[in-house]
Amino acid sequence: MSIAASPAVSIAIVNARVWTGDPSRPWADAIAIAGTSIKAVGSSAEIRKLTPSSARVIDARGGMVAPGFIDAHVHFLTGGLALSSVQLRDASTPAEFTRRIAEHARTVPPGTWIQHGDWDHQLWGGELPTRDWIDSVTVDHPVWINRLDGHMALANSAALAAAGLIHGVTDVAGGTVVRDERGAPTGVFKDNAMSLVSRAIPHTTDAQLDRALHAAMSHVASKGVTAVHHMGFWEDLPVFQRAHDANTMRTRIYAAVPLATHARLAAHVAEFGTGDALLRVGLLKAFVDGSLGSHTAAMLEPFADAPDNRGLFVTDPDTMLERMLAADAAGLQLAIHAIGDHAIRSQLDLFARVVAQHGVRDRRWRIEHAQHMHPDDFARFRELDVIASMQPYHAIDDGRWAEKVVGTRRARYTYAFRSMLDHGAALAFGSDWFVAPPTPLEGIYAAVTRRTLDDANPNGWIPEEKISVEEALQAYTRGAAYAGFADVQTGVLARGRLADVVLLDRDITRIAAESIRETQVQLTVMNGEVVHDASIRVAD
Repeated sequence: MSIAASPAVSIAIVNARVWTGDPSRPWADAIAIAGTSIKAVGSSAEIRKLTPSSARVIDARGGMVAPGFIDAHVHFLTGGLALSSVQLRDASTPAEFTRRIAEHARTVPPGTWIQHGDWDHQLWGGELPTRDWIDSVTVDHPVWINRLDGHMALANSAALAAAGLIHGVTDVAGGTVVRDERGAPTGVFKDNAMSLVSRAIPHTTDAQLDRALHAAMSHVASKGVTAVHHMGFWEDLPVFQRAHDANTMRTRIYAAVPLATHARLAAHVAEFGTGDALLRVGLLKAFVDGSLGSHTAAMLEPFADAPDNRGLFVTDPDTMLERMLAADAAGLQLAIHAIGDHAIRSQLDLFARVVAQHGVRDRRWRIEHAQHMHPDDFARFRELDVIASMQPYHAIDDGRWAEKVVGTRRARYTYAFRSMLDHGAALAFGSDWFVAPPTPLEGIYAAVTRRTLDDANPNGWIPEEKISVEEALQAYTRGAAYAGFADVQTGVLARGRLADVVLLDRDITRIAAESIRETQVQLTVMNGEVVHDASIRVAD
């Protein structure tokens, strides 16, 4: 074991089950950190020999050490803001939905917009909420609360009035305005139509955004996450930069901006570069379609429960191709949201057209979600070097109701992690927070067990698509690092790599899969600094 002379070891974890993520040396039992890097990985005896008395030595007592988890798909600031808003994710009846909103409205000043919420109408049978449910309890507050997938939201009458929509709403291409039998808006807006209301919301202050960022960083650190790929906007970058300049970054951030702004990003990179190991840019995000829960995912065949509906394209293919070609010419990375099988096939076709025009190179293109596949398209991910950036928690959440939407035949290749790997696709895992909780351990549990949240599938929903614990770990570490062009720095525990480490209270490769979600994060280290500590006992 070759050891550099400096800097000195500051943190050592011994008596552990160290899963390195390195295929050449997958397991060890101790690790040493010096400065911002990993000094050594080896036996406890070896690590103790090179650890000075001034270092912190942690006895893992057989707990598991792994590379810090990388969440390859989050909406970081929205997640941070939502932590202090009304919580509707588990509201299981219309009455409970209304009650929680009423209670929250009493806690904020009149005139304050009530946002976020993350409601799920499937919990009460699938009926969409309407503004009539909440108008009487939110007279003094505009309400704009989203479904948990972010592809539709409910406005109360106060919000419609603030947006100038109370007397009429015009339909929007790539979106849906839900109307009642009289043609009046019920308050639910889907996809592109959501901008009709959201543009009326007052700007969030810098102070609110700074608090949201720090809340988000603390929250994900407690879940073992040391890096995220943020799917956001230009307005988010100054928030991240302020934390970077103040040396308060607790999470590495790879920040995406909209594909439509590719020229601006190309100019930014040309002038300022892509950033450093804590904060980087260079990723462009776009949408092909909507979501399954909103019936706006673009499908090759109609939805099983809506035979006249095949979803919609949020961005038309000609516009998408034009933007992709320009972005690719500038050397920028693309991450494209595609959920329905039609959307995924269309996007793969566009990737192939870019290769035909610009030639082959290391692009690390990504399809975000890739949820509902046609079996003919799996092999194309490897052929085109497209990364499947997927969120396994969605499988056990949406799996409660997805089959009635797509039918049994198409459900077979839904959230198809096993099929992706078997066809040689590169796999990166994330959460889609705020849409789902930013908890990799729950994501690993979901990918390994596929037990839906309602426990209606104890052996797993579509068990053929289960993967192993180590395969799921790889997708949250080395695979996600690869998807962010950070695989030479993070994603693996090896000498010289950046010191992003998580310590769990048990080895999740040696326990019953059903127990994975009960695992606790004891320690999270990012860049050599402890960013979460659940009061680990210090060794003698």
